[in-house]
Amino acid sequence: MSNPEQTAYDEMMELALQGKLDLIKIIPVAEQLIQQKQQVKAIDLYRAWLKHPDRALEHAAYFNLGVLLGEVGSSSEAVAAFRQAAHLKPDFFQAQYNIGVHLERQGHFQETIKQWRASLEQPALKEAQNNQIHIMLLNGLGRLLDKFKEYDEGEDVLRRSLELNQEQPAALYHWIHLRQKQCKWPSLRRLPGISVEEMSQAASPLALLGLTDDPARLLDTARGYVAKNVINVPRMAPFGQLYPHHPKLRIGFLSGDFCLHALSLLTVRFFELLDRNKYEVVGFGWSNRDGTPFQQRIFSAFDRYYDIAAVSDENAAQLIRNQEIDILFDLQGLTAGTRPNIVARGAAPVQIAYLGYPGTSALPYVDYVIADDFIYPPELAQHFTEKPLYMPDCYQVSDDQREYSSEKRKAHYGLPEDKFVFCAFNNNYKIIPEIFESWMRILRQVPDSVLWLLKDNQWSEQNMRNAAQAHGIDPDRLYFAGRVAPTDYLSRFCSADLFLDTFPYNAGTTANDALWVGLPLVTLSGRSYTSRMAGSILRSVGLPDLIAHTSAEYEAKAVAFANSAAQQLKSAEILKAAKQNSAAFSTPKFVADFDTVIAKFVAELKQPA
Repeated sequence: MSNPEQTAYDEMMELALQGKLDLIKIIPVAEQLIQQKQQVKAIDLYRAWLKHPDRALEHAAYFNLGVLLGEVGSSSEAVAAFRQAAHLKPDFFQAQYNIGVHLERQGHFQETIKQWRASLEQPALKEAQNNQIHIMLLNGLGRLLDKFKEYDEGEDVLRRSLELNQEQPAALYHWIHLRQKQCKWPSLRRLPGISVEEMSQAASPLALLGLTDDPARLLDTARGYVAKNVINVPRMAPFGQLYPHHPKLRIGFLSGDFCLHALSLLTVRFFELLDRNKYEVVGFGWSNRDGTPFQQRIFSAFDRYYDIAAVSDENAAQLIRNQEIDILFDLQGLTAGTRPNIVARGAAPVQIAYLGYPGTSALPYVDYVIADDFIYPPELAQHFTEKPLYMPDCYQVSDDQREYSSEKRKAHYGLPEDKFVFCAFNNNYKIIPEIFESWMRILRQVPDSVLWLLKDNQWSEQNMRNAAQAHGIDPDRLYFAGRVAPTDYLSRFCSADLFLDTFPYNAGTTANDALWVGLPLVTLSGRSYTSRMAGSILRSVGLPDLIAHTSAEYEAKAVAFANSAAQQLKSAEILKAAKQNSAAFSTPKFVADFDTVIAKFVAELKQPA
């Protein structure tokens, strides 16, 4: 600020402090200060005016002050300013919404929920002129209710939002996914002004993985998401031009799930065993710090780890570029918490998708995907934007140091000792009515059996019990297991007799875990990458006979296994041997395969065109 500007500012401050200045004159000056990145001076100006305010405009000054305080990171003070604005003008719903925004920024999630619930109960909000802020409040509350597993209310809140405005693809696919989590079938149910077909078209790439195995449809949906949400900019690092002066290949891993998450449970041992004579291993992540020993193990597995949670996508990409990463492995794709605009800048000469998202992401500059010839057969290539980088055995790595105990009996988990126990511990949102019907037909053909499911939430449990009853199966034959720590979770598999996979969204990590402890698995393999994950693992461990390709075959294989003690014994022996000879189980074997594949790939890149 120049001296004349400073003088004018000082004079304005004096007038404001004396109560001799209209707010209408302060606002443009404050806007100019904001453009000059002098928010603190603008804050001081509003505070000066508020010493002797015009009561008719006081709420507006407090609101503007709150916005500025939020911009400088003073969320607590921003909340106080917005509260004052809302107190002075009770129908000032934007202020009420902003209170919640800044409470959430401080981690006060339940207070945010309480604030937005209260706002939504006010009759004045339903007036037509408040439609936009009404929708914002509903969508914000719906998002938080989902976060805290209040799925039923979250679904209702988003339905109300969609009734106000049907043209909300994000709210619509969020609503669909909430229904999937509750096993509310069909997940796609017509809403006023929105047909089932329109819902199907609006489903997010992640939600659609559990609705269809049509690879063309999955590609179209991913491309649609990218077109709406992902930047289109020139690639930062020219494709294939690895850094020639690096003594070791510098490989980076990008994820928001470097915590107690399925992805990290699979990969941590892989990171640890990568040959440091060949690779320099760098992590880039935005996971919440959970303080667990497991998360510390993940961070320690990298030569360097960069926390980019508070770093913009653009700066994160620049960091990757500055670190001269030769090959960046994107472990996130389009899964929950994705930050696609990092990889979409092409910060590394080669970018490879792996594990996090089991399908094509259609993201710019994601050049390859780690695969094997089962999960990514040649006919799938036309439906993938990423080229396959084939592993010779299995696409999936795992931690061969996982510990579990097989000592606990069925009765410990409340299961009948004299029944054959089918289990299906996939996330509830992966269960569709067609696969549930197959399970009911299997139970009908194996009378002395029960089905053990994951208890994710009260609504999915009740809905599945009701569905069993509708299919003529006693709901008491369904047992539900809550979420437990990883070691207990692995041990629990030992009390089941056969794992029944979901379709079209197969088990991935869960399939590996079940087979690792010796629990055989029957899967239904389809046309998509996602629907072939468990089949890839079964092939690797030596149980390809448990892969089905039709629902009838899937049911027949499950029933035959339950009735054959010989097949059960043989499968147990095969799984025991697989711990040494399967890349899905032996981390050293997978790492050796990985080394071979990457060495060949790099050599081909370096060959003159």
